[in-house]
Amino acid sequence: MARKARAEMIEETRTKLLSAGRQAFGTIGYADTSMDDLTASVGLTRGALYHHFGDKKGLLQAVVKELDVEMDVRLEQISDAAVGHWEGFVGRCRAYLAMALEPEIQRIVLRDAPSVLGNAYSQSSQSHCLASMAHMLQQLMDEKVIVRTDSESLARLLNGGLVDTAFWIASCKDAEAGLATSLHSLSIVLSGLLLDK
Repeated sequence: MARKARAEMIEETRTKLLSAGRQAFGTIGYADTSMDDLTASVGLTRGALYHHFGDKKGLLQAVVKELDVEMDVRLEQISDAAVGHWEGFVGRCRAYLAMALEPEIQRIVLRDAPSVLGNAYSQSSQSHCLASMAHMLQQLMDEKVIVRTDSESLARLLNGGLVDTAFWIASCKDAEAGLATSLHSLSIVLSGLLLDK
């Protein structure tokens, strides 16, 4: 049997740690996750964790990045499958808020990441979202679907509102009710952008 290449073994170790981190952070949370238990659960040592991620915080950062990428892919699929650009944009906004109900996203992305990783995480995680939202808004303005304004500032206003609302939904006692009222408010805000009402 051929031995695994070093690069393959490194990637396999990294993947195991990410998967174990995601599982632990998503179920028991960052604060209650023991690094010894986490590494032992995948047959590794704490040294492997430090080598790949620096520390527990570094592992959380990598897990959040992985989740952010998955969320982006899901949102892109929604806009790609929509009948038109406006429907795709509205669908993305609604889906983003609905993700706040998903336990893994709620706990890791909306609760633990902001408190553990702070503003640096929020700013880096939002840069891609802001750029794609500004692009979509500019496209809608060019197609004369929505009123013309500065697409970057509008993207910042809308994205900031969506992110803040997702945090609020995640912390609501009744998250489902929070989502329902948020979706209603979102409809009112977005319809205000349309040229033909």
